[in-house]
Amino acid sequence: MQIFSKLYHKTLDWAQSKHAVYWLSLVSFTESFILPYPPPDILLAPMVLKKPEKIYQFTSICTILSVLGGVVGYFLGALLIDIIQPLLVKLHYVDKLETVKEWFTEYGIWIVAIAGFSPMPYKIFTIGAGIANMALLPFILISLLARGARFFLVAFFVKKFGDTCDLWLKKYIDRLGYILIIIIALGLWYAK
Repeated sequence: MQIFSKLYHKTLDWAQSKHAVYWLSLVSFTESFILPYPPPDILLAPMVLKKPEKIYQFTSICTILSVLGGVVGYFLGALLIDIIQPLLVKLHYVDKLETVKEWFTEYGIWIVAIAGFSPMPYKIFTIGAGIANMALLPFILISLLARGARFFLVAFFVKKFGDTCDLWLKKYIDRLGYILIIIIALGLWYAK
């Protein structure tokens, strides 16, 4: 079965559609505060592959809208903490909440920088920054830097090695997909 090949080709088709920029905008914005949601790289990479001359437009859209979504996540965290705090007390999770606050106090903007650049779920840290009452302006600035670096790096590599990567993915995407499913299943089994 070539499930992952079909998904890969469908994503490439989306990247060529006349609505691709709108989809990229929507995914970039909502990915920063909705769980679970795929990262915008999944759409950014094929868009840059198909239209490398628009690399700066696509990466700028990803960066700006991802950070705007991060601000929504920040305010969700800031507003929701009052609503969910009684539930956290009842479930004895207050100590975990305090741990998150300590991380933000101790590491500050660096924890947001790591989450914004790495494959870690940025959305958890945008909401966490709001819960921890992190200063908004540094949050926005480090998010712009980290998210921008990530998206520009992805786009740069796709533009530079795109055709080679495309050929390689077309050949091995299904094997990689099944290996990923096995790794996730083993990880879930091990966690239990």
